[in-house]
Amino acid sequence: MSAVYRFNANKIDGSFLEEIKEKFAGKNIKIVVSELDETEYLLSSETNKVKLITAIENIKNRQNLIEVSLEDLLSAGES
Repeated sequence: MSAVYRFNANKIDGSFLEEIKEKFAGKNIKIVVSELDETEYLLSSETNKVKLITAIENIKNRQNLIEVSLEDLLSAGES
């Protein structure tokens, strides 16, 4: 059995450790900790991967873009 947890290290608490102990009770386990590459995470889902690649292609081809002027952004912030 295996489990993958992805979250900010600041969120690790006693309940997380208790969950691991309960899930793997009586078994020898290996804990590997590595920094998460956000790009890798976003590309791990086929749906996200297609959306990101499509968005990149849209930018390269200047298609399906929404242009907003700095003035519009500044005036929107005043509302």
